Amino acid sequence: MMWRASVLTLFPEMFPGPLAHSLAGRALREGRWSLAAEDIRAHGEGRHRTVDDTPFGGGAGMVMRPDVVDRAIAAAVPEGDPRPLIYLTPRGRLLDQALVRELAAGPGVVLLCGRYEGVDQRVIEARAMREVSIGDYVLSGGEVAALVLLDACVRLLPGVMGAAESAEEESHAAGLLEYPHYTRPAEWQGRAVPPVLLSGHHAEVARWRREQAEAATRERRPDLWNRPRFGTRMDAGCGPA
Repeated sequence: MMWRASVLTLFPEMFPGPLAHSLAGRALREGRWSLAAEDIRAHGEGRHRTVDDTPFGGGAGMVMRPDVVDRAIAAAVPEGDPRPLIYLTPRGRLLDQALVRELAAGPGVVLLCGRYEGVDQRVIEARAMREVSIGDYVLSGGEVAALVLLDACVRLLPGVMGAAESAEEESHAAGLLEYPHYTRPAEWQGRAVPPVLLSGHHAEVARWRREQAEAATRERRPDLWNRPRFGTRMDAGCGPA
């Protein structure tokens, strides 16, 4: 089955955007995945297609109306559609490689891009949306986050990447950051490539890369290193499971 993505947004012209290029763009042209952008404003209220209103309880900003969002979802998602409905929000579960793999292995995704102060909680609950964040910061809307999630998923689809081992060795694939890379020339501005990479000894190269990945993870992402999978087991001299 083709992996299908639908994006609900106030700015459908932002799609496919960068997803029309490189690996994702080629896969889109080859029919390995599909992308549809649904304009939420088309389902707005009244002559001006209003999509938002002031928040109950007061406060700054506006909130996207539940009835408008629900109509947009109904138009984009057929009854019985198995794809998960994901609301991109800073308060959601952090997008990580494990979630990316889960989503890429499924039939596709439906992504809701919020704007203003966010979306009325009632439609989030009524539609059993999964809330996902791409990081601990705030964007102007969910569109950039949607592009990030889609790019991460599409590159894992069968036939998209040229070498399957590339996905297996890159950052976060095994819970570690990726090791450093080198190419020609062997010496540049007085900096030489580590000799082990020129040795032709594949086992030693693999060991060196693993050590570099572990060192980078310890130094740059102690939160990853200290997860139960690593933590004390690694300190005790054992490799990860």
